[in-house]
Amino acid sequence: MSFVHLHNHTHYSLLDGLSRPRQIVQNAKKHGSPAVGISDHGVLYGAVEFYKEAKAEGVKPIIGCEMYITPDRNQKDSSVKKSNHLLLMAKNNEGYRNLLQLVTIAHLEGFYYKPRIDHEVLYKHREGLIATSTCLMGEIPQAILEKDEKKAMDLIKQYQDIFGKEDFYMEVQDHEDIDEQIMVNNKVIELAKELKIPLVGTNDCHYVNKDDHHAHDILVCIQTGKTLLDEDRMKYTSNFCLKSPEEMKESFKDYPEAIESTLEIAEKCDVKIDFGQNLLPKFPTPNKMNSIEFLRSLCENGLNKLYENRKEEAQTRLDYELGVIDRMGFADYFLIVHDIIKHAKDTGIVVGPGRGSAAGSIIAYTLGITTVDPLKYGLIFERFLNPERVSMPDIDIDFADDKRE
Repeated sequence: MSFVHLHNHTHYSLLDGLSRPRQIVQNAKKHGSPAVGISDHGVLYGAVEFYKEAKAEGVKPIIGCEMYITPDRNQKDSSVKKSNHLLLMAKNNEGYRNLLQLVTIAHLEGFYYKPRIDHEVLYKHREGLIATSTCLMGEIPQAILEKDEKKAMDLIKQYQDIFGKEDFYMEVQDHEDIDEQIMVNNKVIELAKELKIPLVGTNDCHYVNKDDHHAHDILVCIQTGKTLLDEDRMKYTSNFCLKSPEEMKESFKDYPEAIESTLEIAEKCDVKIDFGQNLLPKFPTPNKMNSIEFLRSLCENGLNKLYENRKEEAQTRLDYELGVIDRMGFADYFLIVHDIIKHAKDTGIVVGPGRGSAAGSIIAYTLGITTVDPLKYGLIFERFLNPERVSMPDIDIDFADDKRE
């Protein structure tokens, strides 16, 4: 029986994790693990790099994230307590999309010192995800440390309602020199047995090898603004490395199901990322029009205002460009760029006239993205977008430097 490390932080857990994605994958391959996970704090920066490295080595990648969770993501004042942690893993592509959504919402809506989510948004984007009670900073471990068993039980039920009983696991970690961890483990094991919740064993890995502990200690000092000489500082006193499967089995020899669960979770997870596609956001169009219809209507309005004399020539050029854009699937791209430019101009933010090959597009001109008439100056559309070579359009835009945000 093998073992799968699921709770691992890379250097994308900034100033907290030391491991590179490639090192984690190579360690898993060396030890014969069929899969390995990534679970950086609040971000998915390393997901694609990790996925590619794992696929190249024949190891199944399990994409996860240790989210920051708070009672109300919209509350942002001094009364807000420290966020708790929650480990999420994507079972499938729907789960991966939901993970992306949650991380985005955490940054755009919930950010307060950390990117945060709450139970409300978690429930909305729960499909395709597996969750664990995570480390000592998890909500359930914190309730246990507060000796509030009712709160712990209520949280367990809440998470089971969100993810289903089959996709919520009670996490145990073997850090015997941390008194709080021993206390939490004992209670987690007791509750898991009582409530028939599966246990899963992890090591909350922040570096690859045991010898990396000192380098990681320096990294944490940089994060917290301390020096190695400061006694009163955050320390990872235990061994948070990628232990071998044999070491992990020894750690949980009294609870072999915690090891078996890592393989069970790995079996459940199968995210497939297809590369080489243009995955553009869909622009919300009015009156049930599709993207190309709405784009045409905006361009026609612009054309009527800009071309009084060469209207027939302009119409022919516009029809040609719209045909190319439609075939290449870039209508939403132009609508998004137009929306950005329009917002800037409507709010008094200075926008440049446009530069580079985009000035050769009559679509860009009639939308107000550029202010250069491509017909007047004989500018060629194919320098900007070639129907024989499918590549993303590249529109260079200048904004006033004090209003770019």
